Amino acid sequence: MGNVGKEELTGAHDNDIPAAFVDYMTGDRREQETTLVPVPQAERTAARRAALSHAFPGETLVVPTGRIQWRSYGAPYPFRGGSDLIWLTADQDPNSVLVLHPIAGGHDAVLYVDPRHGPASGAGYLDRILGEAWQGRCLSPEEKSAVLGVRTGSIGELPAVLGRITGPVRVLRGYDTGIDRELLPATAENAVRDALLASVLAELRLAKDDWELAQLQEAVDITVRGFEDVARVLPSERVVSERLLEAVFATRARHDGNGVGYASIVAAGAHATTLHWVRNDGPVRPDGLLLMDMGAEARSCYTADVTRTWPVSGGFGAAERDVYDIVHAARDAGLAAIAPGVAFEDIDLACKRVQIEGLRDLGLVKVGVEEALADERQPHRRWTLAAFGHMLGLDVHDCGHARPEHYARGVLRERHVLTMEPGIYLQPNDELVPEGLRGIGVRIEDDVRVTADGARVMSDALPVAAADVESWLAAQREAGPRLPGDDGRAA
Repeated sequence: MGNVGKEELTGAHDNDIPAAFVDYMTGDRREQETTLVPVPQAERTAARRAALSHAFPGETLVVPTGRIQWRSYGAPYPFRGGSDLIWLTADQDPNSVLVLHPIAGGHDAVLYVDPRHGPASGAGYLDRILGEAWQGRCLSPEEKSAVLGVRTGSIGELPAVLGRITGPVRVLRGYDTGIDRELLPATAENAVRDALLASVLAELRLAKDDWELAQLQEAVDITVRGFEDVARVLPSERVVSERLLEAVFATRARHDGNGVGYASIVAAGAHATTLHWVRNDGPVRPDGLLLMDMGAEARSCYTADVTRTWPVSGGFGAAERDVYDIVHAARDAGLAAIAPGVAFEDIDLACKRVQIEGLRDLGLVKVGVEEALADERQPHRRWTLAAFGHMLGLDVHDCGHARPEHYARGVLRERHVLTMEPGIYLQPNDELVPEGLRGIGVRIEDDVRVTADGARVMSDALPVAAADVESWLAAQREAGPRLPGDDGRAA
């Protein structure tokens, strides 16, 4: 082997690498043993692949997970796999591609994965992305097959495999540019076909099985602990930064789970009137409200999505309480409407009716509920901004590719999991809002499971009623700061 120049590596600080050095680095190394533990959901992922197979008989289906993305030169982002491939295989590694090859009576599923570059191979040192000198012990394709319960092949075989396809093929687009542009380029002709694959996958994922429900509850429980951690460090008498509180929650999410499931929103004062305030660069003052929209991702990649609005001082002011109670009532009305067979749009309508009545009481909406709903201007939406919620699962906005008749214009089914998150946002520059109300933003968001006879709030460990929030916040502050792990939970 000749020298490998540093221009071929991802780090400009590397020295040239002579062949003798590579031989020295790879010689006399004992194989690292590893314990192979099958994933607990292997039977479920097999059933999911069978359901997808049933939807597209006789067609080749290609589902990539995505590739590593680069934050800056030589510095990759932490990889998070594509949710559809995780749902179908439980594989969380980059570059993998699941191919369902049509056979008589169904499909033969093969997961094409990266090879292992172990300590005795030159690539184990030279490949900074896959080499075990850089990344630690990895699984070979054979080991991964034993763990995941699906047949595997080497990713290097994939171009030839895809090149031999003769029949109809559908590709999950947007995850792997190599497949999208080179191996199976998208055309106007196959765009509709490919879109249907994404839609069917989303629709199959809508109803959660028992294992998924447990994972979502785990994500919610981590999130609850994170909110508790924040409350315990939130002072009532001095200013702290939004970023500090963001970091406290992120510490819990990373320790107990994978990390945060989406960019945390930590919005103090008037920042709470911005729906997705993710800059988190402002001060948290004792004389205002604090809105936090945060969710932890469990190690299975299922995420929570919870919002609470707290009075930093420990007690709501009169105007703050008026707005908060309207949002609380809208949340309760939405929850009461949830049941199997109820239209998704009707849940939104139940929340909106209460919000409109409340906005009318505040002097903002000048007409009755029915007139406001019929008005093309939708006057209430100036202050409610968004609908009541969305589906939740592997993605924080789960199953977004589902066809409208199965989701936005469909009905709820048992085992759906969704958010309930009404809000009112009275922006500081809105001259239609009385001056004493400007700058108040309130959102309350819970994660909700649809049951056979209604709904169960998965995040009910965090109080909602204003008086309960005040007493809970006082109790958390009294308990004092804690670190993840203090409760005996191992990382």
